[in-house]
Amino acid sequence: MGPLLVAILGPTATGKSSLGISLAREFGGEVVSCDSTAVYRGFDIGTDKAPAGERRGVVHHMIDVVDPTEEYSAARYAREAAAVIRDVTRRGRLPILVGGTGLYYRALTRGFFPGPARDTPLRARLERIADRKGVERLHRMLSRVDPPSAERIQSRDRKRLVRALEVHRLTGRSLTEHFAATQSPLPEYEVAAFGLRISPEATLARVTARVDAQFERGLLDEIRALLGSGLPETAHPFTGLVYRQALEHLKGVRDEAATRELVVRENRRYARRQLIWFRKEPNLQWIHAPGECEETHNTVARALAAMERSPDASDP
Repeated sequence: MGPLLVAILGPTATGKSSLGISLAREFGGEVVSCDSTAVYRGFDIGTDKAPAGERRGVVHHMIDVVDPTEEYSAARYAREAAAVIRDVTRRGRLPILVGGTGLYYRALTRGFFPGPARDTPLRARLERIADRKGVERLHRMLSRVDPPSAERIQSRDRKRLVRALEVHRLTGRSLTEHFAATQSPLPEYEVAAFGLRISPEATLARVTARVDAQFERGLLDEIRALLGSGLPETAHPFTGLVYRQALEHLKGVRDEAATRELVVRENRRYARRQLIWFRKEPNLQWIHAPGECEETHNTVARALAAMERSPDASDP
């Protein structure tokens, strides 16, 4: 058996960060974030980054690694996270991947197809189809040539539909076929992946509490400071969950109470999409309890202790 990578995955507000930290403290580990929003510097409250004081001395990686005006892709994440994970292992520590960005996890553990360069004329033709006949027409087109991708991509996700059709037209192969032919940047690692899942009622309660805490901790002031520093509203992190709705509030689209309610609803929808994604991941061991629960920690700890007792578990 090769070196071990532990992964704590699942929908938002399930206590992944808490579990990752407690496991790192017990097993001499370091946390490697798997979150597409936490990579951006300055966006702290809305991404729910654990403050240094709450990390309990555990080293965290892949947080605050790029400026918010930079483009950051799953392929780049996979390269950089793989390098970090190997370094953690070389130093005799246990890498613990923690997060809910399914595409990043898949790119890291199964590989990622970066795709051909953009074809501007082709994109323009596809965009015209969407303008004239609706985005749903693109989704139907994709269903004919790449049913698995059409099932995965929402029917209103114009950007991803255009890209999937573009790849098929340019390469003659579907995204699904390309993904199947890729290889993980960590082929030598044994991945012990655990998924956290809680009830819809618990999700609502935890998401509501989190959103209220984000506003009370100064989410709106954080956004004002970012804009005041000269960061444009078009910066990618502003398009994400929480920040998009809060920015709209600051522009007068809706009041704060309505904004909080909207963020809660969008978080719940996001949690459902995450759950659908992770259900399709192979070899994921599900735990139906939040990460702060002592029994959740003990369940994972017992599994890891058994793996550590394997005579070749730490061989490079």
